[in-house]
Amino acid sequence: MNETYLAVAGRIRHELQELRDVVERTLNVWRKGERSADDYYLDATALNLHGFYTGVEHLLELVADAVDRAKPTGANWHQELLRQMAAEIPSIRPAVLDAHTRNQLDKYRGFRHVVRNLYTFNLDAAQIDLLVQRLPITMDAVSQALLDFADFLEQTGSHQ
Repeated sequence: MNETYLAVAGRIRHELQELRDVVERTLNVWRKGERSADDYYLDATALNLHGFYTGVEHLLELVADAVDRAKPTGANWHQELLRQMAAEIPSIRPAVLDAHTRNQLDKYRGFRHVVRNLYTFNLDAAQIDLLVQRLPITMDAVSQALLDFADFLEQTGSHQ
């Protein structure tokens, strides 16, 4: 039995619920902002989009550390992590993400970089709107990919 694989699977399942909560919060804040036209809702939505991607990235880092035993380094490590998760590692694991989900997540990764490096009054409402509109579909794809991967970990971990 591989306890590490089982622990990673459990953590994925637990943290996916937290990510769902972040998605719901993001959608609610955005709707309130649309009704009120208050710029502070734009800021709150941006922060929650940042939190969504950061949560996904933490899970992907967990997989890189515990399963792959190799995490990208360097200036572009965030992008490389997504690439690594979209690649199968023969005799170790299948791809965690398909190419489409990786590409969708890359948009949130790029936006997170913007949030970290700009003043909030410079945020682009149209860009945020697009990310919010895609968020439920992206979350569904991420959730399915990670649940499938958790199933793989549990099957593999139980037979080792």
